[in-house]
Amino acid sequence: MAGAPQAQKQFNYSWEGTDKKGNRVSGKSIGANEDAVKADLRRQGVVPLKVSKGKEIGGGGRAITPLDIAIFARQLATMMKAGVPLVQSFDIVGKGHENPRMQDLIMGVKAHIEGGSSLAESMAKYPLYFDDLFVNLVQAGEQAGALESLLDKIATYKEKTEAIKKKIKKALTYPLTVLGIAVVVTAVLLIYVIPQFEDLFKGFGAELPAFTQLVVNMSHWLIDSGYQLLIIAGGVVGTFMYYHKRSVAFRQWIDRMALKAPVVGDILTKAAIARFARTLSTMFTAGVPLFEALDSVAGATGNIVFSNATLKMKEQVGTGQQLNLAMAQSGLFPNMVVQMIAIGEESGAIDQMADKVADFFEAEVDDAVDNLSALMEPMIMAILGVLVGGLVVAMYLPIFKLGSVV
Repeated sequence: MAGAPQAQKQFNYSWEGTDKKGNRVSGKSIGANEDAVKADLRRQGVVPLKVSKGKEIGGGGRAITPLDIAIFARQLATMMKAGVPLVQSFDIVGKGHENPRMQDLIMGVKAHIEGGSSLAESMAKYPLYFDDLFVNLVQAGEQAGALESLLDKIATYKEKTEAIKKKIKKALTYPLTVLGIAVVVTAVLLIYVIPQFEDLFKGFGAELPAFTQLVVNMSHWLIDSGYQLLIIAGGVVGTFMYYHKRSVAFRQWIDRMALKAPVVGDILTKAAIARFARTLSTMFTAGVPLFEALDSVAGATGNIVFSNATLKMKEQVGTGQQLNLAMAQSGLFPNMVVQMIAIGEESGAIDQMADKVADFFEAEVDDAVDNLSALMEPMIMAILGVLVGGLVVAMYLPIFKLGSVV
């Protein structure tokens, strides 16, 4: 649905013109350029006389987050359940939003709807904010006449998947941030503090302890060759980002290694299984056939290993094989998950079974992240103690030695 032209920048346009009866009319529209806006107005029976370009959609305010999209879906579903017409719902939600970028996005989708596009088609014009999964579910809701119900399920889906992402980021960000600060503090001590102590030690006229001399040598090396370390570190980071962006094989290797990493790998595996099951449940609830649903499921797992396995499962399902057998052959899913899906296939309730699997593994991720945080805190304190405490001890050893001589 979202081809290359749909990814063009969109702008607000103010216009004046005449309607079919010759009456003077004015309003606002969304478009990629002035010609597109004029063509859209003519299709609506308006002869454009003046079109003025405004600001870019999403050009002001804070960045739009997935949680903003989830809240928008929830608000829209609530409005529609209350019997408010779709276009009016967009007006109420859009004008009441505190983020100008989100306002522009909502009013942009509304303008496309008023131009004759369906809600799914209108959202597909903004692929940065409404992914294929979102658009496919909205389209299924429109076709089934249950749009408000599907929007509510989309909101629940996005809220739960974002909650998992936040948990994982929190588990990884905290220790990395503290270790980063520890490295900076250590570097400052080695560059600025240790040389001051070295000048003081020269007046002692005695040989420095081996540990102190090691720290002093490290200080000399960092001062003389620190820029080389920065260049190497920058080169490593740049090379990693370059290949991670351009090489599918490299990304697959990274994702595979991440799944095998101690402690963290277990969390990432459970999170991928939770997203797999949650997406599968949501797509099935929307009435999307299994073969088509697996495309969206593959994109939502968040890991190339699981994504490729899901696409392979799709091929096997397309040949008539049961989903639970394809999952078992992938070797990525625990026996419990395979059995739950098998029960769902036999009873015709895959959506319910997948939903229970997602709930279970989301709870597992929560527990694993909490345990990881509890495990990391003493380890971080130990590392900080070794780094900073070791430098302090190294600087005071000569003073203790001098005291013993006196």
